[in-house]
Amino acid sequence: MVKVPPNTYAHENQLLLAVDCVIFGYQDGELKLLIFKREVEPLAGQWSLIGRIVEKNEAIEEAAHKVLKDITGLDKVFLEQLYSFGSVSRDPGARVVSIVYWSLTQSTANQEIKIADHEAQWVSFNEIPQLVLDHNQMVKMAIEKLREYARYRPIGFELLPSQFTLPQLLKVYEAIYQRKIDDRNFRKKMLASGLLIKLDKKDKSTSKKGAFLYKFDRKKYKLLLQQGYWFEV
Repeated sequence: MVKVPPNTYAHENQLLLAVDCVIFGYQDGELKLLIFKREVEPLAGQWSLIGRIVEKNEAIEEAAHKVLKDITGLDKVFLEQLYSFGSVSRDPGARVVSIVYWSLTQSTANQEIKIADHEAQWVSFNEIPQLVLDHNQMVKMAIEKLREYARYRPIGFELLPSQFTLPQLLKVYEAIYQRKIDDRNFRKKMLASGLLIKLDKKDKSTSKKGAFLYKFDRKKYKLLLQQGYWFEV
């Protein structure tokens, strides 16, 4: 057995590892991004994504989940690693490599009290300000990934409550793609997917006639998350 000498990497240059989270929320037919005022120098007080340095004894994904829960109060929501940003000059404060995660929440309304503690706010896609470092590039990449996923994974359901109407589901996909989608064609394709379970009750909040409520078939949903499907709109 080869004996490994102590402090094998002691002579190597040190760098910091961070996680940054691109958090998308959905409310009133609109997708929004969660940003906050950066709390550390350099660039303290400027708009930024949610993130922090990974602790020494902490797994990267564990750090991302903690950031999400600590800032928004959310747990067990969609969260996936997106990309790593490691340009040598990306952070003037130190040599920092950032692992970016992106997340989807069902509503922005429930996080208003929680995020107030961090000077955070939800902004519409067309109102995203200049963010620190390369965070705007991270957001752009996350939006592209969301739209890509919407074509071959039923990702839109992550933005809805457990029971919803077809018009509400349509608005989610219109928010994702930022354009109008043919209602009739959308309904036909979605009903043919086998993902929806029609309920024997209606949502009458927008009209006297109301619209039937649906829920998604969780078993079918998990299967399609693994296998994928094509849903062009």
